[in-house]
Amino acid sequence: MRMTGRERREQILGIAEEEFATAGLYGASTETIARRAGITQAYVFRLFGTKKQLFLACVDAAFGRMALAMLAAAGGSTGIEALTAMGQEYNDMLADRTTLLLQLQGTAAAAAGDGEVRDAVRASFARLWQAVADTAQLDPVTIKSFLAFGMLLNTNAALDLPQVDEPWSHQARTRIKPGLFAHITTETNQ
Repeated sequence: MRMTGRERREQILGIAEEEFATAGLYGASTETIARRAGITQAYVFRLFGTKKQLFLACVDAAFGRMALAMLAAAGGSTGIEALTAMGQEYNDMLADRTTLLLQLQGTAAAAAGDGEVRDAVRASFARLWQAVADTAQLDPVTIKSFLAFGMLLNTNAALDLPQVDEPWSHQARTRIKPGLFAHITTETNQ
């Protein structure tokens, strides 16, 4: 059965996400992506333009999946209740190593000094930030603290810390307890 252009695009994105998640922008091969999809490398470029544009589409999709899942978990709640639901969903989604590693690969490529990648990853992160902020409707310091813990969860998952039986690893994996943000008030958030 022949695939539609949209189905083929989704297929390529899925394969490319796996390749970029493990090898990064510069280590992944569009030739391998094309071969796995059963198409020519030229067709990959026809659909996505460049390898970098394909990478950025994958990174943006990973950030988008995370944001959509967190918003769905929050439902109609706001405040700390929304953050609690979004945080649980985020933690659960870290089991999806492809999504996790794509976020980290995007950030690493941005940190390596590629301005185009930096701008695109910055925009993806901004959308995630704004989705959390708009849903929770809390002050910026609370949102920052929440997302900072999320970055630590990324590091823990990427390093597979549950497999490390050391005191520091156990400490890094402690759960956030209710009331963590209680000290943040209008007076302290300046």
